[in-house]
Amino acid sequence: MSRLRLISGLYALALLGAAALNYVPGLTDAQGRAFGIFALDIYDDSLHLASALWAGIAALLSARAARNFLFYFGILYFSDGLLGLVTGSGYLDLGIVNYGIVDLPLGFKILANLPHLFLGGVAIVSSYLFAREAP
Repeated sequence: MSRLRLISGLYALALLGAAALNYVPGLTDAQGRAFGIFALDIYDDSLHLASALWAGIAALLSARAARNFLFYFGILYFSDGLLGLVTGSGYLDLGIVNYGIVDLPLGFKILANLPHLFLGGVAIVSSYLFAREAP
């Protein structure tokens, strides 16, 4: 199995884990925030499930499909994280549409958007680093 397919498969597992956060007892606080930071809703859960499905299918299909997943997923998630840092709302979960610009402390914005920045950035770098595996 190529590294691209392996990474894509790991993304599928990580995204399934993200979708399950709201449903694991003890991980959410009284306000429904996972780890006291992330207020995940049905939009977020749907996004994470759809992304996990995309990642899993790409991993099963081919190295080229996995590279395409990593590249496009990376751009989508990384730019969502950047928008979240600037405005306090992302676009993938329709937050910017539903809530507009939200005035939040910078530290909170960083913590809330770090997963999308990290996952998106690693995906983009992986798609370039292992591009030779996907002719």
